[in-house]
Amino acid sequence: MGQALIGITSFQQRNKAGNAMHSAMAAYIEAVAHAGGLPVLIPLGLDETAYQALLERLDGVLFTGGGDVHPDRYGGKDHARLGDVDAERDRVELWLARAVATQDKPFLGICRGFQVINVALGGSLYEDILDQKPGALRHDYYPDIPRNHLAHSVKIEPTSLLANILGTTSPQVNSLHHQGVRQIAESLTPTAYAPDGILEGYELPTHRFGLAVQWHPEWLQEHEPMRRLFKAFVDASAH
Repeated sequence: MGQALIGITSFQQRNKAGNAMHSAMAAYIEAVAHAGGLPVLIPLGLDETAYQALLERLDGVLFTGGGDVHPDRYGGKDHARLGDVDAERDRVELWLARAVATQDKPFLGICRGFQVINVALGGSLYEDILDQKPGALRHDYYPDIPRNHLAHSVKIEPTSLLANILGTTSPQVNSLHHQGVRQIAESLTPTAYAPDGILEGYELPTHRFGLAVQWHPEWLQEHEPMRRLFKAFVDASAH
C-alpha cells in the first residue's frame, strides 16, 4: 500500500461574510503529513450511507479536539461551562467512532476525540472537571496560554501500546480541556492518568490500532515521542 489516506474530523464555522465552512486546525493536518500520511477533511452534513462509503476509502481516522459533547449523549446534565456544543458534529463523530471500532479501522482520538469515542462506546464524561471531581488539577490551560505549554506529567501503563510508541511512561503533556472521562466504556482499556487521577489515555484491545489521548500531541511536535505517536498511527493505517 502507498501513503495512508487519513480522514480528519472537522467542525463548522462561518467566515466574515457569513458563509458556512468546515474546518480543522492546521496542526492536525501538518502532523499527519509529517508522519507520512495523506490528510483529508471529513465534512459534516452527510448521511450514514455516505460516511460508510467514505470510510471504506479511508485508511485511518483522526478524531480531533473541539467543543463539548452534548450531555444528553451520555446521560449527563447541563452545565454553565458547556461550550461550542454542535449536535451535527456529535451525530457524525459518534457514528464514525462506532464504525471504526466495529470495522477495525485504525483510529487516533485527541482531546474531544478522546471523549467522543468513549461516549460512543458507552462511557460518560465530567461536564466540568474542576466543579465535579474533588482534588482535581487545573486542566484548562487556554485560551491565553501557548498551546504547547507543558502543564503536567502523565503516568502511562508500562505494558501499553502507548508506552511502547512514546518510549516513555511519564511524559510531560499540554492540557486544553475542562471536561474529561468520568466512566470509561467497558470495551476500552485505560492506559494513562494525570496526577489527579483524570484519565489521559486508553486503547481498544485487539483492534488493529485503536488509541486515544486527552492531551494535544499535534501541538507538541517538537518532542520526538509525540511525533512517534502520529507516525505509529499513520504506519498502522498503511498496512
